[in-house]
Amino acid sequence: MDAMGHVNNVVYFRYFETVRIECFAALGLGPIGKATDVGPILHSTSCRYRIPLTHPDTVTVGARIGEVGEDRFDMTYRVVSHRHGAVAAEGQALVVTFSYSTGTKAPVPDELRTRLLELSD
Repeated sequence: MDAMGHVNNVVYFRYFETVRIECFAALGLGPIGKATDVGPILHSTSCRYRIPLTHPDTVTVGARIGEVGEDRFDMTYRVVSHRHGAVAAEGQALVVTFSYSTGTKAPVPDELRTRLLELSD
C-alpha cells in the first residue's frame, strides 16, 4: 500500500516481471549459460491503470505473446482484481533478444521463434 491507501504503481511492474519470468521459464529460457549467450532482455514496458487495487484483494496476472519480429517480441499483461471482478491494469513490454558476448541485439533463435509463434495472438 502507498500513502493513498492503494497498491503502489511500482507493484504492477513487479507483477509483470513475475509473470514474464514464469513465461520465459515455460518457453525454456533459463539462465544464460555456456551453451548459448543469447537471451531475452527487457527493452521497454508500460502500464495503463484501470481501477485502484486496495487491501484486501487477490489478483490474477496473465501474459500473452504478441508480434514476433526478427530480434524482438511483444508481450501484453493483464492484472485482474478478484474483489472487483474487473481488469485493474494492462501492460505492454518489448523484449529484445540480446547477445551477452557482443553486447548487442541478436536474432530470435529459430527454436524460440517457433515456440513464441505457437503462443502468439
